[in-house]
Amino acid sequence: MILGLVAAVIAVVGVVVFGNDYRYRLESPAIPVAGGTLEGVLTLPPNGPPRGLVVIVHGDGPVDATHDGLYLPWFEAAADAGFATVSWNKAGVGGSRGNWLHQSMTDRAAEVSAVIDWAQKQTGAEKVVLWGVSQAGWVLPAVAVARDDIDGIVAVSPAINWLRQGRFNLLAELDHEHAGPDERAQAIAVSDQTRALLTQDANYATYREKTTDPEPMDADRWDFVKRNHTADATQDLTALAATKVPVLLLLGEQDRNVDIAETATTYQRLLGAGVTTRRFDAMHSMAKPAVENSELLGFFTAVFWPRALFADGVLAVHRDFLRAR
Repeated sequence: MILGLVAAVIAVVGVVVFGNDYRYRLESPAIPVAGGTLEGVLTLPPNGPPRGLVVIVHGDGPVDATHDGLYLPWFEAAADAGFATVSWNKAGVGGSRGNWLHQSMTDRAAEVSAVIDWAQKQTGAEKVVLWGVSQAGWVLPAVAVARDDIDGIVAVSPAINWLRQGRFNLLAELDHEHAGPDERAQAIAVSDQTRALLTQDANYATYREKTTDPEPMDADRWDFVKRNHTADATQDLTALAATKVPVLLLLGEQDRNVDIAETATTYQRLLGAGVTTRRFDAMHSMAKPAVENSELLGFFTAVFWPRALFADGVLAVHRDFLRAR
């Protein structure tokens, strides 16, 4: 019995190791930027120098360089296309200096640009492709417009307008939770109240005094939202069209965070033939709905075979876009 148990444990460990064995070389550099250093991850193709570089632009929240491992299959897809990938812990996360909640979208774009400069010198890569998700929708076009060396953008579930995105997310979650009329009305009233306080440029003390939100923001989050709530990607997307930088737009049909109809319409209207839109049976993160909606299934998939977290075909589409650059 003991031998059988040992054999079973060895088999499970073997499956986990195999499922998490990726086709790239990984380094953990300290990336110098204004104000300090960022704790980074740099992945490289297993054989030979990279011909290109993917630069990861995170969404909202205190995200580390690999997003707790969720980015690793994306890194592998890039390596299969001959691309290095650089990512980093957000400011204040892990060993990265600073505080991401003190950043504006302009600050984020400047940080991305500084990392590009550093990574180009480190890798010698000639091609640069930006990859970003969600909140990165307000960063990606700004970086591409400000530089002349961006060869492509992979935009995953990007938002267009901060306030409209927030309202869409609120209503979608209320629908998902089958909220009753009273709960729905109360949630919308709290949202309207928050919007009014933002419009008034209320300080944190005033916000805390007047908000009826049962889960109020802390001071740093309030200041972050105040700093960025007017964000809208339309102007930068309009300018992006003139650069002719090709864009791959990846959207999940089950996204409850971002209004993919608005995103698709806006990108196609402003970028025309410059954008290729692909839709998947996926959530906001491009994860399969069954995986994201089940903690148990999500946990075991992430542990044993992380690549299976994502919608069928999405990683291949990313790889093929890079190969075409």
